[in-house]
Formats: sequence, structure tokens, C-alpha cells
Amino acid sequence: MDNKKEFYKDVWKLALPITIQCLLQSSFSIVDQIMVGSLGSVSIAGIGLGGKFSSLFITTVTAVSTAAGILIAQYYGNKDEKGVNESFVSSMLFSLIIAVLFTIPSMIIAENIMKMYSKDVATINASASYLRIVSYGFIPLTFTLIMETLLRCIGYAKYPMYSSVLAVILNTVLNYILIFGKFGFSGMGLEGAAIATNISRIVEFVVILGFFIYVKQKENIYVSFNVHIKADFIKKVLVVLIPILFCEFLWSLGENIYSMIYGRIGTEACAAMTLTSSIQSLTIGAFNGVSAAAGIMVGRQLGAGDFDESYHTSKVFVYLGIIGSVIIGILVTLTAPLYVKLFAVSEDVRKTTCYILYAFSIILFVKVTNMILEGSVLRSGGNTKITLIIDFIGTWIFGIPLGLVTAFVFNMPIYYVYFILSLEEAVRMAISIVVFKKRIWMNNITNDASYKSSELGVEK
Repeated sequence: MDNKKEFYKDVWKLALPITIQCLLQSSFSIVDQIMVGSLGSVSIAGIGLGGKFSSLFITTVTAVSTAAGILIAQYYGNKDEKGVNESFVSSMLFSLIIAVLFTIPSMIIAENIMKMYSKDVATINASASYLRIVSYGFIPLTFTLIMETLLRCIGYAKYPMYSSVLAVILNTVLNYILIFGKFGFSGMGLEGAAIATNISRIVEFVVILGFFIYVKQKENIYVSFNVHIKADFIKKVLVVLIPILFCEFLWSLGENIYSMIYGRIGTEACAAMTLTSSIQSLTIGAFNGVSAAAGIMVGRQLGAGDFDESYHTSKVFVYLGIIGSVIIGILVTLTAPLYVKLFAVSEDVRKTTCYILYAFSIILFVKVTNMILEGSVLRSGGNTKITLIIDFIGTWIFGIPLGLVTAFVFNMPIYYVYFILSLEEAVRMAISIVVFKKRIWMNNITNDASYKSSELGVEK
């Protein structure tokens, strides 16, 4: 890299706001869980399982925003305003369709959905109630994600951070009021947490829309919904989007199957796993900014035709992720016994939670490497079929079979089940490294000839 100072300045500008945003979201999520945790194991399991199906939607619509980010970053790097606008508008339409497809069943057949996750009637009813209410916020969240993607790709990552900070603070305050019935409100328990989530998502959407309009006018950015998108461009979007959509959907479906495995081991085991989710989100969130910055910066360089520079940039991001994740993994191991004492649960649940966190700490550096390398770098060139294959092999060929065998054949404790099925991450990392070194992922989407040749497997 010719100018290391400028490089790390760009990394700081992109990664810091996204990292702060993710850390704050995860931090407040821990506070939320402590509040819900005071209601007992059934409520913890209910919000955990109801949130899992909700996360299936979030992961799927995030796939669209990921595809949008790949396209926008490359067109922005190539200084193509029309390509940026068409990428944004088409992604907004695709994500809206997905939101509707998830919202309707979540409202109508929530109990039937939750029966796939648990056999316990109380847990099914609690999780269904949570899912039904929280689904009202799916559409506002969809618009928020796509607008945030555009703002980050054009260098305004701080505004999504501001809106998110406001939303998580509001969500926490409303949780306290609605869950426990403060300031004249009746205590609504789990349903109060769902209502608080919806209100905060709507407020976040309104705020990010305001920032979006402000940046559009300030920078005179060309954004218009009155645009005729040609079939060739739609095809280009779909070539990038469909593999990511399948990849993220299948990955999230796999995560949901993992949750079904945990849920059928027992309610206390499921509660212990749910208690670890915030710590996992917090630690992974610390690297979301690095991962997002990697995708944007590498994508811009590929769009500008700087293939060698993008390769070296990618390696720097991977090294940063490995070093940081090892350090944080050690901190999680040391603080796990203190963390579990925050919850009003049985000693067995606390002990199990602690063991799961130890397992998570061991595998953390592999998870982070995959997030940066497979999740951002390999996708930045638009040849997303590669990551679809990698994810399918890891989750469905290794992870799910290992989970089923360890849980229901060998009847292992949940912390062993979690650690062994998490080894699928190591398989994905090994394949990703091979693909990365071969450079077959490096494409310039804005150059149709280059992109078509790469889709046919021609290595540059």
C-alpha cells in the first residue's frame, strides 16, 4: 500500500462507527436480557426462540443489503452514479417483497412456526406471542437497512451509527417501562419487550430517513425511484443477490435448526444458550466494523480496477481480525463467571452458560476470520456463488449432522454439542483461504466483459 496513513484513516472512518453501532446494540441487548431474565427460564427461552425466527427474516433481508453494498461500492469506486442509484432502488424493491413474505405468516401462524422449535407448550405460547408482535417492525427495519448500506458505501457511516444509538437507548428505556410496568404502565412482560422493539425500529427508520435526505441534498447525490431499470441490470443484480440470498437463508435456517436442537435438549439448556447470545453478539459485533470496512474498501478498489491493491488490503483486514479476536476470546474466558451471575436463573443454567462461553472463546478467531474473509472479502467481487458453496458445505454437510449426532445419538451436554458443531467454521475457513489465494473472487462488476469472464470461471 502506497499510503498507509490514508488507508488506516479510511479504515477508521468506516470501521469505527459500525463497530460502535454493533457494540452498543449488543450491550443494550444484554441489559434487555437481564430484564427479561428476571421473568424466568420460560420467558428467556421464549424471546430466544421467537427471536430466532425473526433473525431468519433479518438475515435474509440483510442478504439483500449485502448484495446492494457489493454493487454500490463497486459503482461508487467507478464513479458511476446511475449504477449506484439502480443498485439502491432494485435492492429496496427486493427487500420489501421479502419483508411482506415474512410478516404475513408471523402474524397469522406464529404458534405453528414456534412448534418447530420446542415441545414445551408454555415456551411455544411465549415465543409465538413475541414473534407475532415483533413482526410489525419488519418493514420499517427493511427500509432502514438498505438506506444504511448506501450511506456507508458513500462514506457516511456515522449517520447509521447515530440512528442506531438512539434506537437501542429508546428500546432499553421502553423495555424497562413496558416489561415491569413503570410510570403508570401495566407490566406486560415478554409482550412489552416486543412492543419496545417495534417502537424503536420505527423511530430508527424515521431518523435514518432524515439523515438520508440530508446527505442526498448536501452531496447532490443522484437518487431517484423514477427510474427504468433494464433487464440486463436486473440480471446483474440477481447474479450477485441470489447466491447471497440462498447462502444467508440456508445459513440462518441452519442456525434455526441448531436452535431446534438446543430447544429439544431441554428448556434450561435453551435458556443457557440464549444467555450467551448477547455476549456472542457483543464480541462478534466488535469486528463487524472491520468486516464491513473490508467489503466496502475492497469493493471500491475492485470497481476502480486496482486488483493487486485489493488483494493486499484484504490480507491486512484478515490479520487485524485474527489478532483482535484472540485478545477478546481471552477476555471472554476470564469474565464468563462474572457475567453469568447477572441473571436470576438456577446454578445449573449459570454453569452451562459459562461452559458454552468457554467453547465460544476457543472458536472465536475462526468465526471472525470467516466473517471478514468469506463474508466480506470474497463477496466483494460479486462472484457470490463461491461463498454459497462454502457455507453449504460447512453448515449442511458438517455442522447440522454433527449437531444431530452429538445431541441425540451420544446425548452430550449442550456445551459439547455447541463446540463440536461449531467446528464447521474451521472447514469453511480452510476452503475460504484456498479460494482467496487463487484470486478467483476478484472481479470488476462495472466492467461487463470482466465480470462475464469471471462468472465463467476465467481467472485473471
